[in-house]
Amino acid sequence: MPHYSSFTCRHCLKNFKSSRGLSRHRNSEHRQFTPAPEDEDENRFERRYHKLANAPPPPPPPPEDGQDPDAWDPFGSRAAFAFAEFQFVELQASERNINTALDIWAASLHEFGRSAPWESAKELYADIDCIKHGGTAWKTYNIRYTGPLPPGTPPRWMTQTYELCTRDTRKLLHEQLGTSIFKDDIDYIPYRQFNHGRHRVWSNLMSGDWAWKQADLITEDPATHGCAFVPVVAGSDKTTVSVATGHQEYHPVYISPGVFTGTARRARGNGVLPVAFLAIPKTSKKHRKKPAYQKFVRQMYHASLARIFEPLKTYMTTPDIVRCPDGHFRRVIYGLGPYIADYPEQVWLAGIVQNWCPKCEAHPDHLDDGDTRLRTKTTTDALIMCFDPGILWDDYGIRSDVVPFTHDFPRADIHELICSDLLHQVIKGSFKDHLVTWVNEYLVLHHGEKRALEIIQDIDRRLSAVPEFPGLRRFPDGRDFHQWTGDDSKALMKIYLGAVAGYLPADMMKALSAFMEFCYVVRRNAISAPDLVTIQNALDRFHQYRQAFIDCGVRTDISLPRQHSLIHYIRSIRLFASPNGLCSSITESKHIKAVKEPWRRSSRYKALPQMLVTLTRLDKLAAARRDFTVRGMMTGTASSYTAMVLAGLQPQVEAVDTAAALAAEKDDEEDDDGVVHGPRSLSDIELAPTPQRGYPKYLVALAAHVGHPTLPLLLRQFLHAELHGPPADGATLPLLHTCPIFDGPITVHHSAIARFYAPSDLCGAGGMYRERIRSNPHWHGYARRDTVLIDAGGLVMGGIVAARALLLFSFTFREQQYECALVHWITPVGAAPDPDTGMWVVEPEYVGGAPSLQVVNVDTIARASHLIGVYGTAELPEDFHFSDSLDAFNTFFVNPYADHHMHELLT
Repeated sequence: MPHYSSFTCRHCLKNFKSSRGLSRHRNSEHRQFTPAPEDEDENRFERRYHKLANAPPPPPPPPEDGQDPDAWDPFGSRAAFAFAEFQFVELQASERNINTALDIWAASLHEFGRSAPWESAKELYADIDCIKHGGTAWKTYNIRYTGPLPPGTPPRWMTQTYELCTRDTRKLLHEQLGTSIFKDDIDYIPYRQFNHGRHRVWSNLMSGDWAWKQADLITEDPATHGCAFVPVVAGSDKTTVSVATGHQEYHPVYISPGVFTGTARRARGNGVLPVAFLAIPKTSKKHRKKPAYQKFVRQMYHASLARIFEPLKTYMTTPDIVRCPDGHFRRVIYGLGPYIADYPEQVWLAGIVQNWCPKCEAHPDHLDDGDTRLRTKTTTDALIMCFDPGILWDDYGIRSDVVPFTHDFPRADIHELICSDLLHQVIKGSFKDHLVTWVNEYLVLHHGEKRALEIIQDIDRRLSAVPEFPGLRRFPDGRDFHQWTGDDSKALMKIYLGAVAGYLPADMMKALSAFMEFCYVVRRNAISAPDLVTIQNALDRFHQYRQAFIDCGVRTDISLPRQHSLIHYIRSIRLFASPNGLCSSITESKHIKAVKEPWRRSSRYKALPQMLVTLTRLDKLAAARRDFTVRGMMTGTASSYTAMVLAGLQPQVEAVDTAAALAAEKDDEEDDDGVVHGPRSLSDIELAPTPQRGYPKYLVALAAHVGHPTLPLLLRQFLHAELHGPPADGATLPLLHTCPIFDGPITVHHSAIARFYAPSDLCGAGGMYRERIRSNPHWHGYARRDTVLIDAGGLVMGGIVAARALLLFSFTFREQQYECALVHWITPVGAAPDPDTGMWVVEPEYVGGAPSLQVVNVDTIARASHLIGVYGTAELPEDFHFSDSLDAFNTFFVNPYADHHMHELLT
């Protein structure tokens, strides 16, 4: 096992000697490049690319290795691979359970004189280990303190040996960049993106100014002429796997090629992979706050990160040869890219004092008092040369005993590379930890503890009373849960504004509304120049109206690092494009597969080496599946494929038929929402393929059955509009005798499936999202009639009108298939949103005391909508059920925060 002493390298202070007057090393070698051209992508944005060299086009990609369709090596057959993948990946079966399954398989083959591919789980593991693709090897480096020891018995942390487990960063990037599934989700060169309004758009990392500037810096060297720039996006975050067994923590580091799109980075796959596990020194509370110990752990932290990225250093000035997702080989230049981390880790990365800003010199007591100078590596070095460590600590928030790991890498400035963190700064920090807490404190101060508790309980009932919506988490007990997760905070944000309306003064509601507007715009997948103006206006309003929390006595001042970080978002967007593709929620979501599940599969004793073996095998199986898929060997099921091969047929590599793939989706009525894989399309809606039994087939009988006697008239008017066009605005409805006659047969459906392009939400690699709209009279014991948004034209609410789907049905008329919905219109109240909440208020429409109904084509439905009752100041009954919400209130808020696509659509 290699030995590595972290405290004798130039990234840290040798032997922990004093850093007074330390001059930080400057790397003056900036060898640069010009990136290679890429074909124009087929989207609605125009792209202006970085200046390119006149390099010849790359040669066609070489053939894939092992094109023989029977080359299942090392498994021998499709069935053997399917068994190994199912047991190890899907079931996460133990060795004993795998042995049992193999024994049963062998028993079923005895009568045919055959045997199972493996006799034991160990043999299966050995074959997995023999997979040629993926699974970059892990190495362990010993780290120990080599400086002078204090007299007497030194503390244990000074003499202990620590282990850094890491993979070769360069090889891991080769593995990620060589994955063919990313061929349509990669930008080989920096570009500038513009929409149809000629406004600049920031979406993926390579569309930001930072990537463009990096290309300018490295194009000056002829040796790198025509290379592609590959920034390395890194992220690290501690995670706890068990509190009961001694607070077991791990500190993984993840990397992702910055040339991947933000959507690809957030999707499943190997776009983000763990590259290392940092050592976590532990000591008693007595030593934990001692300066020597704090310096020790910080220096080891930076020395470890420097060692992790050391394999890339040479190739930051000298081209590396990499096989890319499209199969071509390219010369690339690496660079340290944006670093994803929460605030405590940002403090460590930047080498600053707690409560200071890692990006600017704003004082902790006055973080938002005005413009302050940005931190840079150059200015920090100059300050360290000029001032005593005590002055640096007190006046500039600089720890002179820590040198950031980026300091010795070309073109890397840690203060610039720390990116905005939506999850911890905006969602969990400013919203959950600050605003929600302040609201409760205001209620106590204003109403007294007893009345405040009653109001908070009613707010919880309001949270539990909102109607169901695809992807919306329910709060059956309000906020009464102990362990907050990021998903909890995101879910609460979606419905919180409507729940507190009526209990807070106008300025507090406006502060919450402005914050929500800021949050949802910065979380978009593509942010345009006008959006930056919207972000700044929302932030200004938030800063103006949050004064209400000071005026009422909840706060004496507001100088909080996580709220202060919001002022840096616009600059961060210009540099690194949409923060949605660089959020710590990406790395936190990887904790489950990279840390928590492998830990549960271990023996829990010295678990990390066992976890690394599990991770390597998972990577190898995933790589094998991708390779077999590319060669057409994963078509059909294991049994159908085996039957095809036994019949003498050969598998064919076929292009994915998106329409067929969508049609083949399971009609699972329990599935409300999910990702859709396939190319981008704006919107598509169709009725669920499974018709419902028990309904009359003919129109008049069906109308009586569902309780809407006007359905025959409305359907005839619909057919008239379909045949002759809709009536002009203000025109009377057609006379009944002029409308086509139709009585059936009719098929009723209980749901419709809407698919639309929503890259800002959790979606497939193509940015597509799917939700189910329901009109079911017997949904888990109650009637569920969802509300929808329909493009009806007009000036109010952007021409979109809300409606409630009372019936979904289909029929054939004159050889034309129609898919329709009977809807009850829900129209806006007033011509502008509510001034305090910023949300549109709507009410069900009635004509002559009867509900205003109409039959519409499902093609006119944009998607589902989410309505929250306008509660006012009245308290909800304790037994109020959320299924009654759409019938119990006279007016509703149209919730733009149900998801990001909804916000973009309504604003």
